Amino acid sequence: MKAKGTVVLGVDPLIIHDDYHIEYHHSYAQDSPFFVGLSQGKLRGSRCSACGYTFATPRAHCMECGAPTEWIDLPLTGRIHTFTTCYYGGELFLEETPFTLILVEFEGINTLFLSRLKGCDPSTVRIGQPVVARFAKTPSFKVTDVWFEPTGP
Repeated sequence: MKAKGTVVLGVDPLIIHDDYHIEYHHSYAQDSPFFVGLSQGKLRGSRCSACGYTFATPRAHCMECGAPTEWIDLPLTGRIHTFTTCYYGGELFLEETPFTLILVEFEGINTLFLSRLKGCDPSTVRIGQPVVARFAKTPSFKVTDVWFEPTGP
């Protein structure tokens, strides 16, 4: 049985320019307050209503005891817990490559927050460095609407 398909032989590489577009309707559902908060210059996390465990990345239910959580405002300042510099990035980050990803620790919050670090040379980043949240002037309601910048040595 012969396979179906197209076979092109004896030509230079074939290049096809074709636009591709999908309109995507997405709901953040229970996480919507987090993304609305970014548009208002706020970081929103959650706190367990039973045990008080606090999450920098919101959860509807506590990962420690399973109870429902409540929305809280996170501090806008923290410290770098750890970091990595990425020398290869997806299309969204090509203009920023290399870029540095950090895990931010906040006073009084039990978990860490993953974000980008901007405004400094990657070779100067260090664990424990103080950082402050910055927000997009025109929000896109995506996690890229927030990043951190160093606040001091």
